[in-house]
Amino acid sequence: MAVHVPDRLKAAADVGLGGVFAGAVAFQAWEVAGSWGHGYWLSGALVGAVVCVLALVRHRNPLWTAAAGLTVAGLAVPIAHLLGLPAEPGPAASLGLAVLTGSAVRTLPVRAAGAVAAAGPAVVAGSFVAGNGSGVPVLAGVAWLGGMASGLGRRLLTARRRAAAERLRRAERLELARELHDVVAHHVTSIVLQAQAGRLVTRKHPDRAPASFADIETAGSEALAATRRLVGLLRDTTPVPDGRVRLSELIEGFESHGRRARLRLDADPSSWPPEVSGTVYRVVRESLTNVLRHAGNSRLVTIGVTQERDTVTVVVEDDAPQTAAHQAGYGLNGMRERLDALGGSLSAGPRPEYGWSIRATIPMGRRGRR
Repeated sequence: MAVHVPDRLKAAADVGLGGVFAGAVAFQAWEVAGSWGHGYWLSGALVGAVVCVLALVRHRNPLWTAAAGLTVAGLAVPIAHLLGLPAEPGPAASLGLAVLTGSAVRTLPVRAAGAVAAAGPAVVAGSFVAGNGSGVPVLAGVAWLGGMASGLGRRLLTARRRAAAERLRRAERLELARELHDVVAHHVTSIVLQAQAGRLVTRKHPDRAPASFADIETAGSEALAATRRLVGLLRDTTPVPDGRVRLSELIEGFESHGRRARLRLDADPSSWPPEVSGTVYRVVRESLTNVLRHAGNSRLVTIGVTQERDTVTVVVEDDAPQTAAHQAGYGLNGMRERLDALGGSLSAGPRPEYGWSIRATIPMGRRGRR
């Protein structure tokens, strides 16, 4: 996740930095040059001003501005030495090089950033060799180290944010895939059941064919509406309906297929975090879809939702004979992965006497691994 600094904030920072550069050039011209003579006043101030100007326009091209600044500072060392002037980079040039180095290390590709970082010590080393034994090269070295540390730190922070953003995007894509599967599987199962029922009914009662087709049309329209709602959720940030309302809607849809469902809600859905409310809804929906698919002889499904301290437990049981073959398809496997990521668990299997049971535990806290 890259951080975009507003243009006004960048401009204000550059104005402040320009003031610092101007102060450094003035200090170098009036204080430092006073002890070294008129020649250094011209050469030192000129080099410092050029490097500082390049640092102010570094946003346009970090590579070329850094290369130009290092070239100016690097050439100034032997030229000043040949002219008999102090060859060390002055305070202004050192400060400008620190800013250019930090910007290059933070923004450039690895090879280019490494080349700029390696050129800095070469300029500092040259000033040590050509210098007159003053402490100014030490100042240049400290400035370079400061720029390197700042650039590396911000580069690592940006890389960490991008990695976190990529993990979030992958998690969102996986969640979307699961959500699409759940929605499509639930409604397509309903359409298939309506079509199967219509085929059986129309054989004996052809006059009921229009009603059967109407039921299939209604199921298809509901599937389209559910898909549109899912797409809308990707764009809308308004709160989802209360968990109690959503579970009631699921049960109504399930009972429209001639089955019965009984809900026992011993919890307060309004206190659930969004991820808990969504997970409860998905567990119940997947469980009811599995009953429609694999437990054709089931007549009653009981849904229990209880809350104890920091855990919500969902238990869905049907009364199908043991001969009914339940299967753990992609839906339950996806729910198991989701619950595992949240720090919960899901188990599914036959009941001792008859029927099938699905049990999910969902922690209220954020103890997941994702």
